[in-house]
Amino acid sequence: MRISPKLAGVVVGVGIVAIAVITVLASFPFDQAFAAEPTPIPARTIRLTDVNPYGADFLLDTEAEEWKIDKTLQMAHDAGIGWVKQQFPWEDLQLSPGPNGYYDNRLNESTWDKYDRIVNLATKYQLQVIARLDRPPAWTRADNNRPERPPDDYTLYGDFVYDVVSHFKGRIHYYQIWNEPNIYPEWGDQSPDPAAYTRLLRIAYQRAKEADPNVVILSAPLAQTLENSPRNMSDLNFLRGMYAAGAGQYFDVLFANAYGFGLPPEDPPSPDRLNFQRVALLRQIMVENGDASKPVWFNEFGWNAAPSSFAQDQLPWGRVTEQQQAQYTVDAVGYARRNWPWAGVFNIWFFRQSGNIPQDDSAYYFRMVDVGFTPRPLYNAVKQATRDLDVVGPGTYAVTNAAAEFSGKWDPILRPSTAGGVVESSTTEGDNLTITFQGGGLSLDVQRAPDAGQIYLTLDGREADAVPDHVQGRSVINLSAANHQEAPIEIPIADDLSPGQHVLRLVVGSSSAAEHGPVQITGFEVRPVDSSAAIYRRGLTVGAAVLIGSLVILAGRLWPWGQ
Repeated sequence: MRISPKLAGVVVGVGIVAIAVITVLASFPFDQAFAAEPTPIPARTIRLTDVNPYGADFLLDTEAEEWKIDKTLQMAHDAGIGWVKQQFPWEDLQLSPGPNGYYDNRLNESTWDKYDRIVNLATKYQLQVIARLDRPPAWTRADNNRPERPPDDYTLYGDFVYDVVSHFKGRIHYYQIWNEPNIYPEWGDQSPDPAAYTRLLRIAYQRAKEADPNVVILSAPLAQTLENSPRNMSDLNFLRGMYAAGAGQYFDVLFANAYGFGLPPEDPPSPDRLNFQRVALLRQIMVENGDASKPVWFNEFGWNAAPSSFAQDQLPWGRVTEQQQAQYTVDAVGYARRNWPWAGVFNIWFFRQSGNIPQDDSAYYFRMVDVGFTPRPLYNAVKQATRDLDVVGPGTYAVTNAAAEFSGKWDPILRPSTAGGVVESSTTEGDNLTITFQGGGLSLDVQRAPDAGQIYLTLDGREADAVPDHVQGRSVINLSAANHQEAPIEIPIADDLSPGQHVLRLVVGSSSAAEHGPVQITGFEVRPVDSSAAIYRRGLTVGAAVLIGSLVILAGRLWPWGQ
């Protein structure tokens, strides 16, 4: 068989074009070109609700070995948990009156050391601490029949709160003021008194804000109970009493308990029923008292999975199977995030304990992880549920969103005028922010300030196309302003991005002033992929495929098959 020069030229030409097209297509992101675009989600308009919703209660103060604390927190981080609810017992910290009381002469060490280690390890794993402050030392009371009883002089508690907030300033931003004052024994051997608790709350709130105006104060979570007696008061009645006493002025977040009591998360609320959705009745009381703008966070939340061999009188929280425990927990968080715009963090009771709770106590079976670090089905379910929390699609977001990862010495500043109620502020060169998102464009909401200096940005490791100024492969924005009165502004960072995942990295630069002004990030917006650009990309893909097919057919027709 002899091939003519003309046919050989056609074959070579077809081959060259085919190789070129194949080379282009080999690097073309088909998965992105044909991927469904994320649906924009509505902005969460109630402050402190655009957060990682998964937290847990920890019992780290009872753990003697530091490596076990470290491993516990590492496992929490690996599961996607963002919050550590931890008790800081007053009796464990201030052993005697005055500033010298924070030293243990017997052990010859500061009582802060133990809790500094816990907080430092939490920071190591990017976990935020919610500190519970209660359990006064014996020297604060004449009646010590119950260690939970509040001090005789509430100003002593205020001093303690001030000391703790001052000590952990910049490291802990969230504080719970007391625990379950509506039941025995948490208020001691005395009748629950919402007005008295409100006085305690007011003093604590004022002293905490004196030490750090930007801490978030959470009210004492109320035990879920139907009882009204000299020892216990219904959570609904107690909250009404708190509002009647003026408590609404003295907390930023309502902290609530939400056990499921063996019932599924969709079981509806009723004043004569204990279940997960009972919290909606507390929310109704908030709204009736003009507090609709505040969020609700969850202090102790979950289902108990004690063995079926336990008798009914051993099951104060009811029981479900471990599979139900896992499913109900993630279903409840999902339901709340879809239907309750006021819901924030859900602290699962509990992550792991050190061995102080025996296996014949039904409380043992709330755990996410065994004493020996074996994860239970609940742990695995939470890990699965959180896998995409750190990537957002189109929408408007607060700086508290899990997709915004701040590293360095950023400080959260409470600012109710912003959408999320919080601004992240840094005066330290080298501090950075990473935002991971899926969308066609990104804008940052910032507030300029005197001597704020520059920020440097990259988008997917390259210059950001919507920012006009660049230096050494990074985009540059000057955030300095003449005064502190400027309103927040939106700065476009990138547009016309292809479908798929993108990463913004921001680094705080230098300032020409002797003292670096604050770089203030107030939020961010992810825009959808431009539909016309997406159609163009898909058309290009289809066109390339048609071209290759046509070339193959042409070559087949020209080939001298019978010769």
